Amino acid sequence: MARAIQQKVGTPQNSGEAVRPFGMRDKLGYLFGDFGNDFFFILVAAFLMVYYTDVYHLNPAAVGFLFLIARLWDAVADITWGRFIDSRKAGKNGKFRPWIFRMSFPLVITGVLMFVHIPGMSDGFYLAYAYVTYIIWGTLYSTVNIPYGSMASVITADPVERTALSSWRTLGGNLAGLIINVVGPMILFVDNKADANRFLLGAIIFGVLALACYMACYKLTVERIVMDETNKPKANFGKTVKGLGKNKPLIWFLISSLLFMICFMLISTVNVFLFKDYFTNAKALSMVGLLQSLAVFVGMPMVKPLVAKFGKKEVALGGLLLAALVYGVLYFLPNLTATQFIGILTVAMFGYGIFNLVIWAFVTDVIDYHEYLTGLREDGTVYSIYSMARKIGQAVAGGVGGAAIASVGYVAGAEAQTAETLSGIHTLATLVPAVALIVVFLMILFLYPLNKKRTEQLTADLAARRTANK
Repeated sequence: MARAIQQKVGTPQNSGEAVRPFGMRDKLGYLFGDFGNDFFFILVAAFLMVYYTDVYHLNPAAVGFLFLIARLWDAVADITWGRFIDSRKAGKNGKFRPWIFRMSFPLVITGVLMFVHIPGMSDGFYLAYAYVTYIIWGTLYSTVNIPYGSMASVITADPVERTALSSWRTLGGNLAGLIINVVGPMILFVDNKADANRFLLGAIIFGVLALACYMACYKLTVERIVMDETNKPKANFGKTVKGLGKNKPLIWFLISSLLFMICFMLISTVNVFLFKDYFTNAKALSMVGLLQSLAVFVGMPMVKPLVAKFGKKEVALGGLLLAALVYGVLYFLPNLTATQFIGILTVAMFGYGIFNLVIWAFVTDVIDYHEYLTGLREDGTVYSIYSMARKIGQAVAGGVGGAAIASVGYVAGAEAQTAETLSGIHTLATLVPAVALIVVFLMILFLYPLNKKRTEQLTADLAARRTANK
């Protein structure tokens, strides 16, 4: 028998308190969750490579290999934690929210420890210290991010409200990005060079802000979709795996998301070197961060009406195509000033910002499709598989990013890079994203099946099944 799902709104829950309807508090709470996540996620994505190369003086290829190993391990941690979460029963504060509260403290502490620099140690010590702290941080990140991402599908069952949660989540991430990318370079760099003490100061500041955001997420959100444990079938891993293998929307969403994450992380890594070395203006990264966030702020009010009219898949495709075309144009304009480059780049950031505003709503759709196929409501498992794909993307991007920077002849600690190296950095920052984004566009266009019409039918079919199984 399929697992029965109840969305209890305005009825007693656990302690007898009425459950308030979905509203702005939930949107703000969900925003704060990714706000907290991305204080460190974006800090690590954008600046950890340059911290390791310019403060620890590690070879960029060695750093890339560390990123590869750590992210592959994180992918395993995601799946393990997702299965663990799905085996837990919901308590008085829900099934997912308590884990955000419990695990955010060790996560933030470990994040700060990543940016501790002990002067005078050997290269081997710095490399070992980087491995230990970075891998522990990534593992703890899974213990917070998996319950946070899974929670969207139990806050509400309404597709439009879920799209709103996706948009607010993206807004939260972009607010963190605004602070990290705009304020970060001002804190982290002194005279255009990475400063060890400033990096530690930045990590402490962002860590305190992250904890405050996690607590706000915990306090403001409510889990409304409550599983009926009396009708819950016995866990069957074989059935889960079989269902996942038949879930075509999930499979193609994972593949396209993996490639997009590789592209996005590569952009974040290379942009630091692009502005620091190619344009000799590291602080221009602040303007990039500001305009990236503003592009999302401009796009956010457009997303809901666009999705309502055209559908999530269709809106995402438009954003991807726009971004790919702009990066292609930038490749053929190598003599732009930093200001001119940023001006054109803003259009691309608007394009993939639109994609990011709807991407998390795709996750709730593939979770629903898994339930449709198997009768099992396994939010944590399905979300952890998506998160695993993102981690693999990060792993590949970290390895490719470090190897790519090394392959164009970048010399860590050098006063200036060669002309060939600078040209290679420009290619990595423009042509490579253009090609990757076009491939993602084609995958979603031709292979991802959940367009607007099919998503609406899926929602109706599940609602009818849940009603019949009560």
